[in-house]
Formats: sequence, C-alpha cells, structure tokens
Amino acid sequence: MEKILITGAIGQIGSELTMALRERYGKENVIATDIRMPTDVDLRDQGPFEFLDCLDPHHITRVMQIYQVDTIYHLAAILSAVGEAKPNQAWMVNVNGLYNILEAARQYHCALFVPSSIGAFGRSTPKDKTPQDTIQRPDTMYGVSKVTGELICDYYHKRFGLDSRGVRFPGLISYETEPGGGTTDYAVEIFFEALKHKKYTCYLKEDTSLDMMYMPDAITAMIQLMEADPSRLKHRNAFNVTAMNFTPAQLAEEIRKHIPEFEIEYSVDPIRQEIADSWPNSLDDSAAREEWGWNPKYSMAALTKDMLDKITERIELPSEQKSR
Repeated sequence: MEKILITGAIGQIGSELTMALRERYGKENVIATDIRMPTDVDLRDQGPFEFLDCLDPHHITRVMQIYQVDTIYHLAAILSAVGEAKPNQAWMVNVNGLYNILEAARQYHCALFVPSSIGAFGRSTPKDKTPQDTIQRPDTMYGVSKVTGELICDYYHKRFGLDSRGVRFPGLISYETEPGGGTTDYAVEIFFEALKHKKYTCYLKEDTSLDMMYMPDAITAMIQLMEADPSRLKHRNAFNVTAMNFTPAQLAEEIRKHIPEFEIEYSVDPIRQEIADSWPNSLDDSAAREEWGWNPKYSMAALTKDMLDKITERIELPSEQKSR
C-alpha cells in the first residue's frame, strides 16, 4: 500500500488533506508532519504524526526511512502577507525547504505534489483569463519563491525524471482552520464575523476581483492530479485551477441573502491591497480541465450556504442566530 507524507499538515490545506487522504488510503498509510504538535485530536491520533522541519534534511530522511514513503504532499510554506513582513523567512522555507524535499523525493524515488499560487503572477501578466503559460514577474517575495518552486520542480522532472506535479491555487476558503497570513484571508474571516457580529471590516477594496476556491474542491484537485495518468500531462507543475470569482462587495451581498442585517465596511491595508492588485483578476484553467479532468463543484452561492451552515454548527452563537 502506498505511503504518503504530508508536510505542513497542521496548516489550512494540510489539516483537511490529511483527513481526506487517510479516509481514501487508510489511516496508517498517511504520515502527517509539521514543526508544531497538532491540537486537533483526530489529526494527531488517527494516524502517524511526526515532527519534521523541512529546513533540516536529516529530519526529512529520517521520516522517509521509517515509513518507506512513496508520495509527498509538500505544503509547508510562508504565505503572501507574512512573506512581505518576513521575506528572509519566506525564501528559506519556500525555496530552501522545497529544495530539501526535492532531494529527498529524488533519493527515495517519490512522487511529489507542490502547490503554487496566483501569487506567482505579477503586474505585467495578462489580468483577465490569465493563460497557463505566460509572463511571470511577481513583485512579492512570496510570488518570487513560488515561481522559483515551479521552475525547480520542472527541472527535477526533466533532469532526474522526478514525478513532480502541482497546481496554482487561487484564494482558498475553509471553515476548518484559521487563516494563515494570506491576502485572500478576508474571504474566510467575513463568514465568522457575519455570524458572530453581523459586521465585518474588510482590508481590501470593495471592487477587488479575485479567483477563489472552496477547500473541498482544492482537496479534490490535489488528489485528482496525483492520481491522473502521467501520459496525459503536457504540463506537470503549476496548473492553473479556479472555481469562482468575486469581489468583497459581491460576497457580502451573497451573505446578506442569509443574514439580511449583515454590514460590511472597508479599511484598506495598503500592503495586502498592493499584493492583490498585482495578481490576476481571473485564471484560464482549461489546461487542467483538458489534461486531467478538473471540474470544480462549488459556486459562490453553494460556498456561502455551506460555510454559514458549517460555522454555525461549530461555534457558540446566540439561539436567535442559530435559527437564521
């Protein structure tokens, strides 16, 4: 049976991917790792968990040897807003950490998934329906590190035959874990604030249009790509994928269909607004659709209803709000 290693397993993507893979491949076959111990009991106890620092090659190889790993999902990373505050740390984790994982994957003949991002594009990239193959000149450390990752994964495939694969994620929305310092975090925070306080102050302008994806679709995309027939893949790394596109104002209007009294205000964070303005308005994901059958399930309306329902189940709310 295939043995799967996940780095960054406590993060926004990793926590949900770990549970999905354990359900699909068996709990004992999915090894969750991170630099912190998980507080989630299911994540910690329903399968192997190991401390692993991707900046330490010896940590990586020790875990690889113990569990005879076949596939790696490398999710450990510093996100966009944090990356601008700590550019040196972003480079160390996003590039040097990836290099260590690539070397381990090469040495132990593993398949490897590495996520990239719409942050890999820049102001000179075509903004609307951004092509799969186009100019990439990002002006954030996060973006620079993601382009570097895309190129080095391509290199390891061509030079060493490594089975490396990946997607460029848009903003990801989830009710399971708190946001981790990304530019699109508002699209998670807004749901919690709408339910708790019926008001949200957004740090992006009301007309900032960005592609987004609900986490269940993101999990499906990762697993589907890694299970795809490699002979169909003309591209291997950094497939554009997307599911929906909206502005903060449009998302607020959708929330008002469920919470009519919800109010949104704006207090623009110039750093995160500048990052968002450098990203595409929308992505062309036709290559992913053609090469491995990508087809998202959730629209903005479906996302909004499910987020509000799931958060209501998880947090303490006054009884009148639970009966909305």
